[in-house]
Amino acid sequence: MKITEIKKIGKGQRYYLYVDEQLVGVMEAEVLAWHSLKTGQEIEQKFLDSLVSENGDYACFNRSLTLLAKVTKTEKQLREYLREKKYPYSCIDRAVEKLKEYGYINDQAFCENYVNLSAGSKSRRKIRFELLQKGVKSELIEQSLEKLSDEDEKENCLKYAQKFMKNREIDLKTKQKFYNHLAGKGFNFSDISQAWEEVTNDRN
Repeated sequence: MKITEIKKIGKGQRYYLYVDEQLVGVMEAEVLAWHSLKTGQEIEQKFLDSLVSENGDYACFNRSLTLLAKVTKTEKQLREYLREKKYPYSCIDRAVEKLKEYGYINDQAFCENYVNLSAGSKSRRKIRFELLQKGVKSELIEQSLEKLSDEDEKENCLKYAQKFMKNREIDLKTKQKFYNHLAGKGFNFSDISQAWEEVTNDRN
């Protein structure tokens, strides 16, 4: 087998690799440089298979780092992103394990940070739902939510209640909308009822 062409793609650091006139795939410049590959070089199938696997791991890991440098992700979110980019599952598995070892992916830290940032604006139920959607395990969510007291939840509910009732009439129709609105935010019936009493009593 012979490398018949190594063709640069645009202005980046990626190349098309052709072996025996057939396109093998897109290769990273660093991987090509590590092996000092050049046109006309004879290679074996075993080496080519190893090269493709090594390139996939390198590209997948670097793509992950680029994403995580911009925004924190859970393991599930990162895996979904990499699958959308068509990386092989084996490359994704190795990249994720490596990133976890380095501490670049940490669902527990993500969860704790998310709870801290959301505590003043979302109900516990809402936070729990959103974290589950992001792929965080239930036990990690419950551990983080333990830090939020019932009083914090009631105050948060009251904050939403006051905002909702601003410039609204107190009548049955408004009350129904009030309950539906706060229930949609994830607050329980008891806290919603208490918030309604406090808001309406303040008006009287």
